[in-house]
Amino acid sequence: MQAAPPRLLQIGPLPSALEAVLQQRYQMHPLWKEPERGAFLARTAGSFDGAVTMSRHGCTADIFESLGKGVVACFGVGFEGLDLQAAARCGVQVSTTPDVLNDCVADCAFGLILASARGLVAADRHVQQGRWPAGPFPLATRVSGKRLGIVGLGRIGAAIARRGSGFDMPVRYHGRKPRPEVPYDYEPDLIELARWADFLVVACRGGAETHHLINTPVLRALGPQGFLINIARGSVVDEQALAEAIAQEHIAGAGLDVYEHEPHVPPGLLGRDNVVVLPHVAATTRETRAAMEQLVLDNLQAYFTTGKVLTPPA
Repeated sequence: MQAAPPRLLQIGPLPSALEAVLQQRYQMHPLWKEPERGAFLARTAGSFDGAVTMSRHGCTADIFESLGKGVVACFGVGFEGLDLQAAARCGVQVSTTPDVLNDCVADCAFGLILASARGLVAADRHVQQGRWPAGPFPLATRVSGKRLGIVGLGRIGAAIARRGSGFDMPVRYHGRKPRPEVPYDYEPDLIELARWADFLVVACRGGAETHHLINTPVLRALGPQGFLINIARGSVVDEQALAEAIAQEHIAGAGLDVYEHEPHVPPGLLGRDNVVVLPHVAATTRETRAAMEQLVLDNLQAYFTTGKVLTPPA
C-alpha cells in the first residue's frame, strides 16, 4: 500500500504555478484561511510534516512549535521573517531560494542606477505627455566612470559589483567584515563609503541588525550629487529621512524597489522626477520565478528523500 503524501501547512498565498504543483504532490492546508490560527495550531500540533512559506509571510515560533519536526521551505532569499532560533529548538529544517535570483536582482539594481541618474522614466513622461515640442528634457547625470558603493557584498552585491566594473566604475563596499578574495576595496565606515560614493546601493540583509541603517547621517554624507539605490529590504532605509533628503535636495535622487510597509510607499517619495519607484519586481522575471519555484520543490523532495534540505539559510 502506497504511503500517503506528506502533509504541509501553507502559511500564506504562493505563486499559482508553485501552488498547483504542491497540491499535486502533497496534502496542503492553507493556514492563512484559518479564522483562529492559534487554536488550529494547538489542535493539530505534530500532525503536519512541514510547511511552505514566502519571505514576506515568514514563519513564526508558534508554527515551528506546532510542527515540532520536519521542514519549512521558503520561497525567497530573505529569512529575517523566519524564526530560526525556534526552528533549531524544534528540530525543523529550513530552506530558502538563494543564488537563482542574483542576476535578475543585480540587473534591476543597475536599471535603477541608469533610470535615476539619466532620468529615463521622467524623460519617457516628457515625450508621452507631449512636452518635447515645448522644450528639451533637462540634462542628466552620467553613470560610466562614477563611484559605486555597495552596502552588503553578498551574492547579489557581488553581482552588482561585477556589473559596475563593466561601466568602468570604481567599486568599494561595506559589510560586517572584509572579503579578502574580492578585488574591491573594503570600507569599514558606512559614512565614509557614502561620502565617497556617487551611487550607494543597498544590498544587505534585512532584520533588526540593519534596521534603518541608511539614515540621515548616511544620506547627508552621500550628498547632493549622490544617488541611493535600494533592492535589499525596505526596513534598511529610514524612509522619512530619505523623503526629507529628497525634498531638501540633500541627495540627487533615488531608485527603490522595496519599502518598509509594502505595498504602501511614503507620499514624500512619489511624484518626483528624481525618484524611481518600482513595485518590488527585482526578482520577478519568468526565468527567475521558475527557478525559485523549482528550488522550493527540490528542497522539499531532498528533505523527504534524504532528511536534509539543499539550501538552508546562509
